[in-house]
Amino acid sequence: MNDAFRGYSAYVATDDLKVAVNAAIALERPLLVKGEPGTGKTVLAIEIAKAVGAPLIEWHVKSTTKALQGLYEYDAVTRLRDSQLGDTASRISATTSGAASCGRLSSPTSAQCC
Repeated sequence: MNDAFRGYSAYVATDDLKVAVNAAIALERPLLVKGEPGTGKTVLAIEIAKAVGAPLIEWHVKSTTKALQGLYEYDAVTRLRDSQLGDTASRISATTSGAASCGRLSSPTSAQCC
């Protein structure tokens, strides 16, 4: 197994944690990290991303967050209308629906256009 994650000066990892992280990397499977606030979960994610050379995408989850909110939603009908009518329809649709018309990244607090 490739030991891509070894811990760094910013994050001193236990041997058990190194094994779990490297197993997740080798198996290309997600690793669920949970714990009390301030225990280093975010710093761990940052260090893992650095170790494997991947961008870090943060999504702050709370108890009411649903998994579907993390998926990209594509509205083909609105996208077609926007392509036919131009930018004016996009601006109108975004202000009336609260989300960008070409699709949106759902999150508990915001919507962003693709």
